[in-house]
Amino acid sequence: MATTSSSPEITGGVEEYPRPSQNDPSSYEEKVDIKDDTESIADEHGEEVETDPFVPFPVDPSAPVEPHDRILTVRAVVVGCILGGLVNASNVYLGLKTGWTFGANLFGAIFGFAILTFFSKTFGENFPILGGSFGPKENSIVQTSATAAGGLGGIFISAIPALYQLNLLHDPVKDFPRLLTFTIVSAYYGLFFATPLRKFFIIYVARELKLIFPTATATAMTIASMHSITGQGGINAKAKTRALAITFCVCICFRVAAAYIPGILWDWHFFSWFHVWSGYSSVALAVENWGWIYEFTPAFIGSGMLVGLNPAISFFAGSVLAWGIIGPGLVHNGLASGVAWYGPTDPEYGKWKDLVSFYSFNLEDPIHNPSPRYWLLWPGVLVMIASSFAELGVQYKLIWFALKSAWKGIAMAMNSGVQKIGKTSTFLERQSHIKAEHVIKDSAPEEDQVQLWQWGPGLILIIIATCIILGLQYHLDVGMSILAVLLGFIFAFLAIQCTGVTDTTPLTTAAKATQLIMGGATSGAGFPRETAQRMNLIGGAIASGAASQSTDLVVDFRVGFLLGTPPKLQWYAQAIGSIVAMFMSPGMFILFMKAYPCVLDLNAERCSFSAPSVSAWRAVTVAVTDPQIPIPLSSGIFSILLAVLSIIVVLVRHNYLVGHRERYRVYVPNFMAMGLAFVLPATQYSTAMLTGAMVAYFWAKKNAVSFDLLCYAIAAGMIAGEGLGGVINAITEIAGVGPSIYGLSVGCPGDSFCG
Repeated sequence: MATTSSSPEITGGVEEYPRPSQNDPSSYEEKVDIKDDTESIADEHGEEVETDPFVPFPVDPSAPVEPHDRILTVRAVVVGCILGGLVNASNVYLGLKTGWTFGANLFGAIFGFAILTFFSKTFGENFPILGGSFGPKENSIVQTSATAAGGLGGIFISAIPALYQLNLLHDPVKDFPRLLTFTIVSAYYGLFFATPLRKFFIIYVARELKLIFPTATATAMTIASMHSITGQGGINAKAKTRALAITFCVCICFRVAAAYIPGILWDWHFFSWFHVWSGYSSVALAVENWGWIYEFTPAFIGSGMLVGLNPAISFFAGSVLAWGIIGPGLVHNGLASGVAWYGPTDPEYGKWKDLVSFYSFNLEDPIHNPSPRYWLLWPGVLVMIASSFAELGVQYKLIWFALKSAWKGIAMAMNSGVQKIGKTSTFLERQSHIKAEHVIKDSAPEEDQVQLWQWGPGLILIIIATCIILGLQYHLDVGMSILAVLLGFIFAFLAIQCTGVTDTTPLTTAAKATQLIMGGATSGAGFPRETAQRMNLIGGAIASGAASQSTDLVVDFRVGFLLGTPPKLQWYAQAIGSIVAMFMSPGMFILFMKAYPCVLDLNAERCSFSAPSVSAWRAVTVAVTDPQIPIPLSSGIFSILLAVLSIIVVLVRHNYLVGHRERYRVYVPNFMAMGLAFVLPATQYSTAMLTGAMVAYFWAKKNAVSFDLLCYAIAAGMIAGEGLGGVINAITEIAGVGPSIYGLSVGCPGDSFCG
C-alpha cells in the first residue's frame, strides 16, 4: 500500500516486494486495462479478483443498513478528529526532524474501525451517541475527519520556520494569531476549491484520465474488508487493529523512555565507544564526527517497510556519498571546516579534543569557509528540484491532460452558470463536452451532493480574506497575493491528477516552482530583500498548502465514492476536521519551538531537529532573491553537474528502460532520496530506513500473506507512535522535567547528553 509523503516524494517506481497484492503506483497506467474497465485487486485471501475501479463497490448484503443519521455521527467525527490530531502532531515532529510527513487515511480507517467497533459492541443500541450499529460509510467519515484534521502540517515544517530563520518573523508565541489566520485561509481555500473537483476528477474524467487514486482505493478496500462478516474479514480486521494498537503504544513508551537514556536505548555511538575502549585514540572519532551512528527510530524503520528497497538504498547511498566521501574530502582539501566541541580550557578537551561538529551552517564566511553542511546543501536542493521537475517533465502527456482538464473544468463551471440564467453558449458547451462512454454515473443523488451555494460564496470570500490577511499581516501586495492564489489553483489541478495516476503528490515541485515564479515576479519590482524573501516564502506556502489540502480532500471523496458515502456528509466532516487542523498545526509548531528553540537558530551547533525541508525552502528563497548568491564556487559547479546527471537518469529510466528492459529500473537510483540525504545532516535515518526496507523485503518473500495483512498496520503504528512520543518529550521539556535536565549521558560522545 502506498504512503503519501509531503516532502520529498521518494516512493518507489518499481515492484519490489514479491507479494501478490503489491501494485506499483508509478506504472499503474500500464497495469490497468482501460478497455474493459477492470483491474486486478487482491482480496483478503491474496487472490486476484476483477473489479471496475471506476464504479462504487457492490453493496455487501451482510453489512448493516446505514441511514444518513448513522453515517455522519458525533462519535465518528470526534474519533476521526482525535486520530487526525495525533497524526498532525506526529507530522510536525517527524517533519522538523527529517522532512517527512505521512497521510492519515489508513491510520484513521484502521484505528477508527477498532474504536467504533468497541463502542458499538459495548454500548449497543441503548446509548445513541456512542452505541449503535457501525458500518463502512461511517468508517469513511472517521478517515475523512482524520485526514482533514491531520493536514496543514507541511507549512510548519518548511516555509514558516524558514521565515524565522531569516529573521522575517521573531517570536512564534506572539505570532500565534497571524499563524492561526494563515492556517485558516489555507485550510478553507483548499476545502472550498476541492469541492467542485470531486465531481470533475472522480465522476467526469476519472475513466478518461485513468485516475485510480491507489491509496484511496486501498483505504476503501481496507474499510470494506474489515466490515465484511463473511470469510476472513472480521478475523483479519482484528489482527490489523491489534497489531496497530500494540505497535503504537510500544513505540510511544519507547520514544519517551529512550529520550532520557539516548546513548543506551536510542543512539548507538559505536565509534565513540571504540574511542573510549582504545584509550581515547583519535582514529575512531574521525568516523563519529560525521554522524555514523545507528538509531533505533521506529518512524524510519516503519517508513522503510513502506517505501521499498530502491528508495531506501538510494537514501543510504546518498548519505554515504555526502557524509562519508564528499564531506571528508572537502575538509581534507580545505574547502570546508567544522567546529570543535571543546576548546583548550574545557575539562574534557584532552579526551575529546578531536571531536568536531560538521553539522553547523557556520555562515560567518559561507563562500570562502563554509561548513560541510552548508556546502552539501546546494547540490541536495538542486538535485531535488531538477529530479522532481524531470519526473514531471517526462509525464508531459499528464501535464497536457491536466491543463486540458483545468480548462474543461472552468468551461463546465461557466457553462453551468450560463444555463442557470437561461442562456446557452455553443463554445462553452463544446469546450466542456466529455464523451459519454467516459462519464461515470454518480451514485450520489443530487440532494446528497454539495451545492454551489455552499462552496461558491465561501471560495470567493476566502480568496478575499487571503489577500487581506497576507497584506495586513505579511505585507504582500494584492498582486502577489492573487498570484499565489492562482498558482495554488494551477498546482492543485496538477497535484490531484498526478496523485490519481501515480499515487505521488508533487508538492516539492509545486513549492519550488512557486518560489521560482514568485522570485521572478519580485526580482524586477525593486522590493527590499527582506520583503522579497517574505513574499517568496508566504506565496510558496499558500500555493503548496492549497494544493496539498485540495489533493487530500479529493482523495477522501474518492474513498467515499467507492463506499457509497454521501459527499455532502463527507464535506461536513472535512470542514470540522479542518478546524482541528488550523489550531493543531500552529499549536504543535509553537510547542516544539518552545521546547527546542535551536530549530530557529542557524548558529546552533547541536540540535535535536535538523529541519531539512526548512533548509531547502530557505536556500531557494535566498538564491532567487539575493543579487549575490552566497554559494561556494565548487559547490555550485558540483550542484549543476549532479543535477544534470539526475535529469539524464530520469530520462533514461522513462524512455529507455521500458518494455522488456523495465525490470532493470530496480537498479536505477532515486535521486530525490539521494538529494534529501545531502540536505539532511543525519545518516542514522537512511540507515534505519534501509533496515526497515530489508525487513519488509525478506518478510514479504517468506510470508506474503501475513506481510499484506500486517505490514501497513505495524509501520503506521511505528510512525505515529514515535511522533506522539516526541510530542510528549516536548511537553516534558517545557514542564522542566525533560531529558535535557534529567537525561543520562551514558554511551554518548564527549561525555555530554546526546538527546
